[in-house]
Amino acid sequence: MSDVAAGLLQLLALVVALGFAWKYLGDYMARVYDSPRHSRVETVVYRLVGVDADADQRWPVYLRSVLAFSAISVLGLYLLQRLQGHLPLSLGFAGIDPALAFNTAASFVANTNWQAYSGEAVMGHLVQMAGLAVQNFVSAAVGMAVAVALIRGFTRKGTDRLGNFWVDLFRGSFRILLPIAVIGTIVLVASGVVQNLASPHEVTTLAGNTQSVTGGPVASQEVIKELGTNGGGFYNANSAHPFENPNAFSNWFEIFLILLIPVAITRTFGRMIGDRRQGLAILGVMTTIFAGMLAIVWSFEARHPGLASQLAGSAMEGKETRFGVPGSALFAVATTGTSTGAVNSFHDSYSAIGGGAILLNMLLGEIAPGGVGSGLYGILIMAILAVFIAGLMVGRTPEYLGKKIQSREIKLVSLYILATPMAVLVGTGLAMAFSSTRGSMLNDGPHGFSEVFYAFASGGNNNGSAFAGLSANTPFYNTAIGLAMLIGRFLPMIFVLALSGSLARQQPVPVTAGTLPTHRTLFVGLLVGVILIVTGLTYFPALSLGPLAEGL
Repeated sequence: MSDVAAGLLQLLALVVALGFAWKYLGDYMARVYDSPRHSRVETVVYRLVGVDADADQRWPVYLRSVLAFSAISVLGLYLLQRLQGHLPLSLGFAGIDPALAFNTAASFVANTNWQAYSGEAVMGHLVQMAGLAVQNFVSAAVGMAVAVALIRGFTRKGTDRLGNFWVDLFRGSFRILLPIAVIGTIVLVASGVVQNLASPHEVTTLAGNTQSVTGGPVASQEVIKELGTNGGGFYNANSAHPFENPNAFSNWFEIFLILLIPVAITRTFGRMIGDRRQGLAILGVMTTIFAGMLAIVWSFEARHPGLASQLAGSAMEGKETRFGVPGSALFAVATTGTSTGAVNSFHDSYSAIGGGAILLNMLLGEIAPGGVGSGLYGILIMAILAVFIAGLMVGRTPEYLGKKIQSREIKLVSLYILATPMAVLVGTGLAMAFSSTRGSMLNDGPHGFSEVFYAFASGGNNNGSAFAGLSANTPFYNTAIGLAMLIGRFLPMIFVLALSGSLARQQPVPVTAGTLPTHRTLFVGLLVGVILIVTGLTYFPALSLGPLAEGL
């Protein structure tokens, strides 16, 4: 079977599996977040931690809960890394350097999982399990909670109460993520992914030298890193490492996990607002953008303009032969279209246009289909902007899902849209402004600029993947990218929850002949256009200095 045929078959199987999961998982998540009942285990946990599970929080209280939980998580993970040398299961590794510990703590709490270190060389089993893997669960659940709070902003009226963050956090972690992660771990172990608590093994290489090979709880961390759109690898080679991703099936299954919840939550959105067509429209926008990006990356990697690649039949530099171009391109688009950051190929070795496309995929805001929770609230923000623009065209107050979009709402939308570009572009500008920071670049010219731009785009958009070719484990980059990750994660959440409260206070507006139908193909096309235009106007100058200049 040819690579193209195998790739198309893989894509078809993925679409069928996601279509099945979209219906059943989407409906299940809607029931989870809408249910007024607490299980016995949940009731006990709420009593132990002093949470009134039936208290309906106003949006400022909900926001303070998000920020307080995340701040404590950063501090706890930082201390766990710094004290690693004194803890069991450390494998003899010392505590992590302060700047790197801050960067890693910010990264995992922000659902970014940017790694400026080699996991198997510095992290013991306890930090991997009790620190990094735990944050893979709860940081994803935080994103889902904020998305659900925004949905409640559309469904509620005459109040600014959005639910209870602690209930949403617990349910997302234990009713949704944990059961799927347990099943997924079993599937990955059966596929050949490593899962143990063994000490490093000394092996003899083909050259006669000795090498220390680290095992560990890889499968359990691999599944939640993909399912929660986290992305931090147990090993430095990430999902290109055979211990994390040994074969074509495990590769397909990990892509499925990456896309599972971001796709299914569109059905959850439709169910919770009482109009499934709205969820289908949002899914249509995500699918359109995803398909376009996949076509660009796959075609340019399959027929790279370079002579060597043409003679070889494709651009295989930096790609695993067990995945080929189709499996690598699909993984790259999935991981940058979400906030996952896992990689099964070397993005730095992609063609200029192919690499530029996966960079653009992040700059769109990772909304096709986006991160767990963050993808949905990101694309809903753009949907509000689209109906506002449509309202300007016809001279009437725009409405979306029965709520008027007025000055307060559009100000919050504007601030949301500006938050991430500020972190990305300011960070890139500072990195390029000083000779000391430019010294971390291993390449000059447009490609070197692309590497720096990609690093801050990855951090600011909470992706976590790296273009590579950049020595990012320095005090400047650890601090600057760490701040970009925190700004890119929590500043938008502030505006989303403030917007949710503003929408919830409104009374529903009845549908009239002048109301823009937001479930039809026309709106899907309008929203795709708005997303591409806003991103283009924001980032085109930077893209012109990097991948476009190199490609042309």
